[in-house]
Amino acid sequence: MMEQFAQVALPVPLAKTFDYRITEHVPVVGARVKVPFGRQHKVGIVTAITTTPSVAAHQVKAITEVLDDAPLWTPAVYHLLQWASRFYHHPLGDAMGAVMPTLLRKGRPAALKQQKWWQLTEAGQNQPVTGLTRAPKQARVLTLLTHGPTPHADLVEQDITPAVINTLVDKGWIAPYTPPLEGKAWARHFAISEDKPSLNHEQAMAVATINASDGFACVLLEGITGSGKTEVYLNVLEPVLARGEQALILVPEIGLTPQTIRRFERRFNVPVTVMHSGLNDTERLSAWLAARDNQAAIVIGTRSALFTPMANLGIIIIDEEHDPSYKQQDSFRYHARDLAVMRGHEEKIPVVLGSATPSLETLHNAQTGKYQYLRLTQRPGNAVTARQGVLDIKGHHLEAGLSAPLIAEMRQHLQQGNQVMLFLNRRGYAPAMMCHECGWLASCQRCDAYYTLHQQHQELRCHHCGHQKRVPPQCGDCGSTQLISVGVGTEQLEAQLGELFPDYNTVRIDRDNTRRKGSLESYLAGIEKGEYQILLGTQMLAKGHHFPNVTLVALVDVDGALFSNDFRAPERLAQLMVQVAGRAGRASKPGTVILQTHHPEHSLIQALIHKGYQAFADSALAERRQAWLPPYTFLSLFRAEGHEDNSVQQFLQQVRQTLAASPIQYDEVHIMGPMPAPMARRAGRYRWQLLIQAPSRKVMQQWLTVALPVIQQLPLSRKVRWSLDVEPQDLS
Repeated sequence: MMEQFAQVALPVPLAKTFDYRITEHVPVVGARVKVPFGRQHKVGIVTAITTTPSVAAHQVKAITEVLDDAPLWTPAVYHLLQWASRFYHHPLGDAMGAVMPTLLRKGRPAALKQQKWWQLTEAGQNQPVTGLTRAPKQARVLTLLTHGPTPHADLVEQDITPAVINTLVDKGWIAPYTPPLEGKAWARHFAISEDKPSLNHEQAMAVATINASDGFACVLLEGITGSGKTEVYLNVLEPVLARGEQALILVPEIGLTPQTIRRFERRFNVPVTVMHSGLNDTERLSAWLAARDNQAAIVIGTRSALFTPMANLGIIIIDEEHDPSYKQQDSFRYHARDLAVMRGHEEKIPVVLGSATPSLETLHNAQTGKYQYLRLTQRPGNAVTARQGVLDIKGHHLEAGLSAPLIAEMRQHLQQGNQVMLFLNRRGYAPAMMCHECGWLASCQRCDAYYTLHQQHQELRCHHCGHQKRVPPQCGDCGSTQLISVGVGTEQLEAQLGELFPDYNTVRIDRDNTRRKGSLESYLAGIEKGEYQILLGTQMLAKGHHFPNVTLVALVDVDGALFSNDFRAPERLAQLMVQVAGRAGRASKPGTVILQTHHPEHSLIQALIHKGYQAFADSALAERRQAWLPPYTFLSLFRAEGHEDNSVQQFLQQVRQTLAASPIQYDEVHIMGPMPAPMARRAGRYRWQLLIQAPSRKVMQQWLTVALPVIQQLPLSRKVRWSLDVEPQDLS
């Protein structure tokens, strides 16, 4: 018989597969194998079986172990990973490793850990119980097992010890039993567990339109904050679950999953599984396998949950589709929203993109007919849109960033028994520390950035590279001890609120305050119970949460984002302002939104206050068209960094020359750079970038496909750290 070899994709940053000799049974394509790689062993995925290796047969090492009898992913997810690897120009093995649960990367069996069961052997069936008068517990086990295989836990409940079970095993009277794994048939037990609120006309039309989809359809559900998008999701899921199919729901932040889970568990009597980075390795693998084996009806997860294999997927819902956290910013730089649309097309199922502030790319697709476009413009019930106002703070004395008019407004709402939310997107005590004598600023030695002061821990921290050091006793230039904080962070504002409002409890929600597992859930539960009257936080607090007792929302300071050099900054700020404002007046109580700014006349603020997000988006799209920016063109960004500034710049200059010399040339393609990154040095490395602009995805892909093999052979490509980000969301 002709010798066979497996082509294996390994989790290494090399755009190739590796050949290995098959010595035992032939693995299936898509299964994991453990193979020797250098001085170690790695777990990879078989991508093909061949009889002609790419190197001499005697040089090919043998597979150490075949780990799976079946493909790890369903065909749809496997094809999606292959497509994503090509589109984002990332090595297939590394992409697969990045989205695989950690324990599967380490070779753990891809099977749910089942409860141990016991059954009678033939000898045990023939053993008379009457002969065991001196061993009553052994007799009890045999009696229990005469009714059929029994879980080990049931025997333990009968006070059966391991010693008794081991004795019966040694005698050959009982043996382990493995029950067949069957998917949960929730369609037969499908029930709605809570009173359903009635839908308004817009919600009912949206549900009917989505449920009428036959096969693949992509729907943008744009609804103002508080318009009941989640209720539409719940109604859309009813027929899906009733057919015994599964649903995949993506949310942008871990913080949104507890609240979302409760809504779905209260409504549906089906198993709900969660997947996010806050789970430990065992929990994540269990959730992944439950979805694959049809043990979970609803899977709610963050970005990487998109690649979860599901036995019978019926719908994908992307909540807050505009959120930038759906884009992976390092290693395998994929966009979960865009790949969700691809997966829906592959699985022939509907995809729902929900947002109060759709991204301009998604809005453009809806307006041009590529996506179906549904809108919710009303809040259900008695809820009314919050009253919005701009507070000009020029010349005002500020108490840790709070003006006197805002403090008075807060006091009024608190005295009425309501909750108040303050938004400040700067964690720490202050964004900088300065010498009052000479103006020296404490700067990170490894980055072009200032240290952030964390007063509670008496530390200076760089939020870019993570470097920390103790607060210095004196100025680094003149030696003065007159060091002062500059600016306001959430930590300082929290301390000030304690002095201004000693009779009310404040909760701070930011990355520093929610590191401990379960802390965020605990804070959110406390808010819901009314234990906290003042809610302070960063954008973790702004997204998707439902706080019915919040009647005042204040954006303490957004001026820094008004003048960014990133063309996406106005869109991000507009989305953030609308999302934060949407936390006010979500129940029957009327809400108020106050924006503190030194620039009340700014066009972005005026457009949002007086005309709303839709008018802003239309204006922004017109500007993007004139400037030839996405979604009217497509970008790719080469980033490079290294310890020597010249080497990094020279490498990207060679990349530019390689692209310019490409046999495929288009007049509409533009190359910008190389140029220093907005933060030119981070973590001790100099950073440069080069931007490519093309009129279509097809043109961009043709250019990159031809140029990348040449770029990878450049001598400097091995001396600097570089990456390619296709359709980047962050240009910093």
